[in-house]
Amino acid sequence: MFTSVLMIEKPLTSEDVEFVTTLHGAEGVSFVVLMQPRGDQADVLLRAIDDVAIGELKDAVREGEEPAGQAAKPLADRALEHSLALLRAAGCEAVGQVVEDHPLDKMKAVVDESDADEVIVLTEPHYVEEFFHRDWASRARHKVGVPVLKLFAHSE
Repeated sequence: MFTSVLMIEKPLTSEDVEFVTTLHGAEGVSFVVLMQPRGDQADVLLRAIDDVAIGELKDAVREGEEPAGQAAKPLADRALEHSLALLRAAGCEAVGQVVEDHPLDKMKAVVDESDADEVIVLTEPHYVEEFFHRDWASRARHKVGVPVLKLFAHSE
């Protein structure tokens, strides 16, 4: 069985699930999902710039309203449970947790503990961070010791 650590920032869509579950053909896949709440990521200004870059001006204005810290935890828990249910319904093994501190340290620990074969970072585009190689995928490539795949999440 192929083991993937899947880092997400919002609930998976059915398109996301189809995408990640078919990456390895007929081989069985087990997922360890790490949910990092969007409000706990990079600062509000960078997220707003990303929204403007993709033409989502309304989202840019609302970035300051994104829950963070303890306020984000219940939403993140629901997003994680929804995502795990979709992966399991697709026939995959799936466990997960909400990341509260230091997402890259947690990712490294989970890769080591689960003997993962790869990391998949499935997020919205983060143009500023990606340009400066400060996004999760770029930073993880130097830390986790397994291949890291960067994919863009679908929206519903």
